[in-house]
Amino acid sequence: MDHDIRLKRTYFRAWHRGTREADLMIGGFFDAHHAGWSATELDWFEALLEEQDVDIMGWAIGSIPCPPEWDTAMMQTMRSLDFVPLPE
Repeated sequence: MDHDIRLKRTYFRAWHRGTREADLMIGGFFDAHHAGWSATELDWFEALLEEQDVDIMGWAIGSIPCPPEWDTAMMQTMRSLDFVPLPE
C-alpha cells in the first residue's frame, strides 16, 4: 500500500478510538510524530492500534506494565505525553 494512503488510514484510526481521552492521546501522538516515521515505525503504530485503548493508555501513562513487544523507543516517546493537547 502507498505510504500516503497508509498515513491517511492510520490518521483516521488514531483519531477515532471511541473516547475523547484516547483520541487525544493516540491521535495527538500520531500528529506530533508521524512525519518522521519510517515504514517500520508505521508498522509498529498500526499494530499498536489493534490493541485495546485502555491498554495503550495504561502503558503510556505507566498505570499498567507494558509488554516487552510494545516497550520500544516509540512507547517511551508516547510516555512523555508532551504532545497531548489540553482541552479547551
